[in-house]
Amino acid sequence: MPRTNGQLNGHYLGITPFLFNALSESYTEFIGKYARSGDLGSGKALHARLIINGLARRTHFAAKLITFYAECKQVNDARKLFDKIPKTNARRWIVLAGAYSRQGIYEEVMGLFKEMQEARMRPNKFVLPSVLKACGHLSDRITGETLHAVILKNEFESDAYVVSALIDMYSKCGKVGKAKRVFDAMGKKDLVALNAMVSGLVQHRHETEALSLFEEMKPQGLKPNVVTYNALIAGFSQADDMAMASKVFALMQDEGVEPDVVSWTSLVSGLVQNFHNRKAFHVFKQMMSAGILPTSATLSSLLPACASLANMKRGREIHGYAIVMGAEKDVYVRSALIDMYAKCGLIYQAGKLFHTMPSKNTVTWNSMIFGYANHGHCDEAIHLFEKMAREEEGKMDHLTFTAALTACSHGGMVKYGESVFKKMVGEHGIKPRLEHYACMVDVLGRGGETRKAYEFIQSMPMEADLFAWGALLGACRQYGDLEIAEVAAKELAKLEPLSAGNGVLLSGLYADVSRWGNVAKVKMSIKKNKKLQRFPGCSWVDVVAEAAQS
Repeated sequence: MPRTNGQLNGHYLGITPFLFNALSESYTEFIGKYARSGDLGSGKALHARLIINGLARRTHFAAKLITFYAECKQVNDARKLFDKIPKTNARRWIVLAGAYSRQGIYEEVMGLFKEMQEARMRPNKFVLPSVLKACGHLSDRITGETLHAVILKNEFESDAYVVSALIDMYSKCGKVGKAKRVFDAMGKKDLVALNAMVSGLVQHRHETEALSLFEEMKPQGLKPNVVTYNALIAGFSQADDMAMASKVFALMQDEGVEPDVVSWTSLVSGLVQNFHNRKAFHVFKQMMSAGILPTSATLSSLLPACASLANMKRGREIHGYAIVMGAEKDVYVRSALIDMYAKCGLIYQAGKLFHTMPSKNTVTWNSMIFGYANHGHCDEAIHLFEKMAREEEGKMDHLTFTAALTACSHGGMVKYGESVFKKMVGEHGIKPRLEHYACMVDVLGRGGETRKAYEFIQSMPMEADLFAWGALLGACRQYGDLEIAEVAAKELAKLEPLSAGNGVLLSGLYADVSRWGNVAKVKMSIKKNKKLQRFPGCSWVDVVAEAAQS
């Protein structure tokens, strides 16, 4: 008997259509399983079996294998398979574009779309959502608008996924008005389009309008699902309106929609971002009681609350839980742990976690550099900054330089601080922000160069804030520069008219040089102005395993 389709375990394939179909379904199921689990080894072994059996070239299997390799982040292997399928086969374009899009490789999606045009392949309704998604993430509105014309010409506007992708593209490109017009022009609206529109409005801080749209759609038979509610919860959380975020969360449950882990995480994250840390822990406990297991995103959202409350016990508990659930090595969880340990004063533990990480992101580097700088380990902070510049320069951002300048300030490294500031602008093309200028004023001031610090403020392209003037006033007190101190105090009085602290600092400086008449005047001015406030200092202590402020 001729071996037309290869051989498997001594049995010839293709003996009967039934056997062939059964094997095809089995292979397809396993490829999908390996793609979902990221089991690259098993998937490759199966691919080898398909090659031996002569099935790997069949478009059906090749398409599935492209998806498998892309899901396993083996983009080059996915591309090799793609190139083996005839160019005229539309499915190859759909599969690879979708795979690239799911992996967030949007430049590759756009490159593939260009190839598709060069091959004179017309875009269809299956490939358009992937390309529109790429346009949105790359802010390529021009291509997106061109595709909008293609959609209208080919009458694809009746396809819910195409229209939803179009709404999402316009929203991400900052044209939420156009996105709304596309939504309004839809004949029969569906939940996919509604969710895209609600998300678009939320992205641009139109939370109230998103909620109104949400309510308007109910009478039309559109019942919001968990995705709709999650978008609203996230939107109100980002807008610092935790009352509305909590209200939407409660409404969700009242409507019979069960919150998922994203819902709970959005609420926890919003509470932490708005400094409702105790409530965040309460919500986290409710989540656990409801049987919802937290993800790495939940843990990394909650850990900053431990740092804010200086609650090391809870921080360690979350760390232990992360280890048990296998999330401790997640780069976002590890970065949050480093930040938490550093802010709670355990810089050794933070450093140990940092140095045992196989891969680091920008947040990881920044957290560790800040940690060293804020605890006086300035040489270590600068060493780490230089290491990052050598090994992962592309990950450096404005916060990296703020951290390095903080280290220079605390370590009295004036010359090095000046060089860091110059490199940030000249070599890295990062436009200085107010915090960079304030740090440089502090660097110069702590180094005793108060006149130079004052001239630096005068050269700033924007108005100096209270941090810059405050740093200058503090430096003047330290080095006895009365002339510049008086200027700084006047500027601070304009920026903080209700604060008595700056007057107290100036009064101390007058006392240092025995100008008692000026001391009396400042104190009398503070007494007369009853609106002035003195803000007491505070510290955190653990009382029966709970952080308490004193």
